Amino acid sequence: MDVNAEDFFFSGLNKPGNTNNRLGSNVTAVNVNKIAGLNTLGISLARIDFAPYGLNPPHTHPRATEVLTVIEGTLLISFVTSNPQNRLIFKVLNAGDVFVFPEGLIHFQFNRGHKNAVAIAGLSSQNPGVITVANAVFGSNLKIDESILAKVFQVDKKVIDYPVRLVA
Repeated sequence: MDVNAEDFFFSGLNKPGNTNNRLGSNVTAVNVNKIAGLNTLGISLARIDFAPYGLNPPHTHPRATEVLTVIEGTLLISFVTSNPQNRLIFKVLNAGDVFVFPEGLIHFQFNRGHKNAVAIAGLSSQNPGVITVANAVFGSNLKIDESILAKVFQVDKKVIDYPVRLVA
């Protein structure tokens, strides 16, 4: 009795997101937090805007498969298969191309062109979640010991001493 049209509505996906940041990208998520009517429906979407050479950094959606459609521009997209192979699967997509990122796998998109790019992603969850790999590893609220990170990444400890957050 309390449901109305606004519970099933979002406006503004036609507006470009602000890509004036270190990554040159912006994700506008449209999930259950923005449209209450998505609750229990198992679907959401996002608009991803890219400045020239903009990057949507390596990340994963722990609760969703992603279907990405390039609307304009050219994107280099990639995902990494799971252990033990950890194969890099990649492709260059142009406007109109569609690609699927399997649930939970690390993936990214990079605008390799001189012009802006836009993509729309459909996700198989009302709340797919997102884990940006660098932020999770280097930005945890309790720091992971630098000697552990140096060993994992097989670099000198001095390299680990200055972690950089990728997403503000």
